[in-house]
Amino acid sequence: MTISKRLLFIAVLLCAVYGAKAQDKGNGFAISQLFVETRMGFQSEWNDGEMNDGATGFKGRYLNFRIDGQIVDGLTFSYRQRLNKNSDATFFDATDWIHVDWKATDRLSLGAGKQVVAIGGYEYDRAPIDLYNCSEFWNNIPCYQLGVSGSYNVSANDQLLLQFCNSPFRYWAGNNTYAVNLMWYGSHGFWETMWSVNMLQYTKNDWINYIALGNRFNLTKGVHLDVDVMNRAAADQAFLFDDWSLMTELSVQPSESVRVFGKYTHDENKSGTKADLLVVDGTNLNMVSAGVEFAPLKKHRDAVRLFATGSYSWGDNANPEGTMLDKQTKLEVGMKIKVAK
Repeated sequence: MTISKRLLFIAVLLCAVYGAKAQDKGNGFAISQLFVETRMGFQSEWNDGEMNDGATGFKGRYLNFRIDGQIVDGLTFSYRQRLNKNSDATFFDATDWIHVDWKATDRLSLGAGKQVVAIGGYEYDRAPIDLYNCSEFWNNIPCYQLGVSGSYNVSANDQLLLQFCNSPFRYWAGNNTYAVNLMWYGSHGFWETMWSVNMLQYTKNDWINYIALGNRFNLTKGVHLDVDVMNRAAADQAFLFDDWSLMTELSVQPSESVRVFGKYTHDENKSGTKADLLVVDGTNLNMVSAGVEFAPLKKHRDAVRLFATGSYSWGDNANPEGTMLDKQTKLEVGMKIKVAK
């Protein structure tokens, strides 16, 4: 579907939503959030000191449409469409998510539709448009899949989520492959968690296991440190640290308008197997990066955000189509725009 047809589709959807909202008086239908957002700017890339002309210039990365709301009391929906996402299959493949969630009890919620695959980690969990200079794992994971899920509030500070969905590797292994994911969300003082255990089919007969430990340390007001550790292992390899990633980010917000951040990532696979399709065997990569965001509008801080960021990566990437390279430098300046209703 061309971008013009996608925009027409969104326009028709907006008319239908507002028409339905105008007619609805008593069954609880409501729109809680509706916006379009994009990120664009100028970027430069050098590989071992030589400029990469194809990756240098003015570029736009994201063009997202999102709508959230309530259908009836206790039944909510969420929909996000990536309008500029290329897809060799269908318009639905460019849909990040579209799902309904039912709050069955005060503690239990059930969901179904296209969802985010429940893998732990704060880098993985954040919206792509808000992220810069991500790990090799993050750049390769197809993280939106059809499935069902249930979450249970074990306590006021802890939630467990169980999900059954299509495998992220179905594009390589075929549609009849699945994933089972168990996630723990915790909030205990200055320490927050997104931990998961995942079993994902990478062929119709073979599974790979993830242990993903996402940790956020709220050090002081406006200062937090994210530390994500992920281990990946199949049946025919060592269980720990033959195939793993580390993603860390220190974020400092000295005022409501400014955020400064520094980041380090490490992706390594010395398993000797072909089980990992995302960080392939023989990879050993590091990246350091830093950046700043500035919100010039005091009353609408999310409407416009200016940013500048730079990164340097080094090591070996055994994936010929990988995103991170040895002795690679990237610089980017630009802005994020969010138009909300």
